[in-house]
Amino acid sequence: MPYDRPPLSKQVLAGDWEPDRVSLLPPERSEDLNFEWHLGQRAVGLDLTIKKVSLDSGTELNYDGLIIATGARCRSLPLPEGLEGVYTLRSLDDALALRSSLDSEPQRVVVVGAGFIGAEVAATARQRGLNVSMVEVAPVPFEHVLGAEMGEVTANVHRDHGVDVITGIGVEAIQGDTRVEQVVLADGTTINADVVVVGIGVIPNTEWLEGSGLEIDNGVVCDETCLAAPDVVAAGDVARWPNRLFGETMRVEHWDNAVEQGMYAARRLLSGDQAIEPYTPTPWFWTDQFDRKIQLAGRTRPEDEIRVITGSIEERRFATAYGREGRLVGILGFNRPRHVMKYKQMITDRVSWDDAIAYAEEQST
Repeated sequence: MPYDRPPLSKQVLAGDWEPDRVSLLPPERSEDLNFEWHLGQRAVGLDLTIKKVSLDSGTELNYDGLIIATGARCRSLPLPEGLEGVYTLRSLDDALALRSSLDSEPQRVVVVGAGFIGAEVAATARQRGLNVSMVEVAPVPFEHVLGAEMGEVTANVHRDHGVDVITGIGVEAIQGDTRVEQVVLADGTTINADVVVVGIGVIPNTEWLEGSGLEIDNGVVCDETCLAAPDVVAAGDVARWPNRLFGETMRVEHWDNAVEQGMYAARRLLSGDQAIEPYTPTPWFWTDQFDRKIQLAGRTRPEDEIRVITGSIEERRFATAYGREGRLVGILGFNRPRHVMKYKQMITDRVSWDDAIAYAEEQST
């Protein structure tokens, strides 16, 4: 049944929450909505001409309207067959299996990939008192999202708390007999490991749509109203659409977008041939790492102009604005939720970079 994913790498993994707390739909609510569930089954084919979805159980479902929300799955690394102690984190089962492994108090946890899921796992494991190494192939963690300077600040939050952050080098192999014993880096360096968590991104689940006639290109390609074909819409991690607000085609892997785009896609489906405003969100997400709540709104790039508009980087409590082509395009906050929400609205309102900075300077006086 549906459940909430953000707590998996934080509260559930830390042992603060039990699985029932992440449930999104109590059984009685499901009955009220009169849903027909096909749990434990996988969609394996779509025929647009006769409006039918085929399941791996052999069941075929006819539809009048279809929402594709098949999400994404974790990328993996080549592993010796049967090697235990290596995890990805995407599902509740993943979180519980990893939590059980951490409960055994391993000598060292190695996180491969310093994206935000990897960083959350590293923070949670470190807060449990475990020795943690985090390995990232990029020179600076989070650089492709936050830029080099802010990426380094985020990495330093982990260093401040005792995480061994290793950057600029990839993983050559994960080795062990029946259970993982070490991680081998590209330069031949080895790191002893009892638990390895691989967090190197995700792949949209679109293979089942091959031959359907839908356009697939790093997700299900939609128009600006999330329409992929007549009577077919897509939403969440699997959907790729042109966002007018930023003038680019994007696929967004954040919880907030899955919620908002899901509701929008349903409205689009119900609108039929009637006109509907395009889907133009300002993407945003948050991540809790140690005692820092890090929030990012907008669409940032490494080459963007940045300006710290309030607070102190040294104290790890600040907000940074991002500008591109004369316009405010992003806001990053470390324990600055009020500023993030204010500037998020300014991004939506297409406020210019000069006006955004002038406003920041006015507020600081």
